[in-house]
Amino acid sequence: MTTHENGNGTGVTSIFRAGSSAASGGRFALFAPPPVDAVAVEERAAALGKRSLKKGAKIAGLKLAVSMMDLTTLEGKDTPGKVQQLCQKALRPLDSDGSIGPCGAVCVYPNLVPVAKEVLRGSPVKVASVATAFPSGQSPLPVKLDDTRRAVDLGADEIDMVIDRGAMLVGDYAKVFDEIAATKEACGPAHLKVILETGELGSYDIVRKASEIAIAAGGDFIKTSTGKIQPAATPPVTLVMLETIRDHFYATGRKIGMKPAGGVRTAKQCLQYLVIVKETLGDAWLTPDLFRFGASALLNDVLMQLEKERTGNYQASDDFSKD
Repeated sequence: MTTHENGNGTGVTSIFRAGSSAASGGRFALFAPPPVDAVAVEERAAALGKRSLKKGAKIAGLKLAVSMMDLTTLEGKDTPGKVQQLCQKALRPLDSDGSIGPCGAVCVYPNLVPVAKEVLRGSPVKVASVATAFPSGQSPLPVKLDDTRRAVDLGADEIDMVIDRGAMLVGDYAKVFDEIAATKEACGPAHLKVILETGELGSYDIVRKASEIAIAAGGDFIKTSTGKIQPAATPPVTLVMLETIRDHFYATGRKIGMKPAGGVRTAKQCLQYLVIVKETLGDAWLTPDLFRFGASALLNDVLMQLEKERTGNYQASDDFSKD
């Protein structure tokens, strides 16, 4: 294993074996990254997850986490009214405390982007839209690109695309790269978040490889999951992806964002993820511009924990809106 300096100037041990530097460049380096040491990544993720935080740091971390959340509704029964309620919650997550929030983004299907844009107009909350035949990705490329352009034309600030996991698993890395690059071009001014669907990729080595391809093809963020299958985000998988981002930053100076989505449900878990980010990439990545949570079930638990820290008592979950 190798040791690098993180954003805080402290030594961090890489989970990748010697020779893992992304600086070697070229298509061979892109398509044949070094193997991930599975034992090391799992042990490091577990150790970071056990870090204890003082009360002040915990409260600051939870408030930061709220600002990093993408509130998402991606159901066939979504309505304009439901999206409007979700946007209002993103703007003011806790009615009793205006210092908490707003959230990072609201993520919806393309046809509901205009509804979200109208509610969020003039606010810092971004509107994200899934595209590229979400969640399967199993459509011809022209259909995927039309899907992307339509979402951007409707006003999406961010596009969440899914990679072709079938192509990834059979080793057709050039197809995966080319589809991401074409989608990035179709995004125009919108930022591109590339969903790897890590639960279907099968190994840390393939997650690492998919992360490198997504970054090299122009992705602004890499994201673990659609939230539609399990397993979704896990600390070890997130650590592998963060290490890939760090190697790319060392080689190029370009900062790539990261989003664990699916499976992060509690305040305790989100604090663990923030520790992993800080220890791997440093404070520079502790911002909604570079780190997000997929937060279908997370926000209310964080709000309950913040109220508990403020009042000394847990409030009932019914005291918080479900949207």
